[in-house]
Amino acid sequence: MDVLNGTITEIVKGATSSHVRIDIGGGTVVTASITNEAVADLKLEKGKQAYVVAKASDVMVGID
Repeated sequence: MDVLNGTITEIVKGATSSHVRIDIGGGTVVTASITNEAVADLKLEKGKQAYVVAKASDVMVGID
């Protein structure tokens, strides 16, 4: 499990979930999909410091 510090740059809310974009430095932005309830509970907002916790047991990304 990796934990990375960053700053929330954008929150895009949908009907039930939100995409939260967190800048972790070096030009890298991580996007997480979480429930709107979690956004409210954590009081997330643009400019706030946040942690990215990554446990990628089933995530794959590839290019040719």
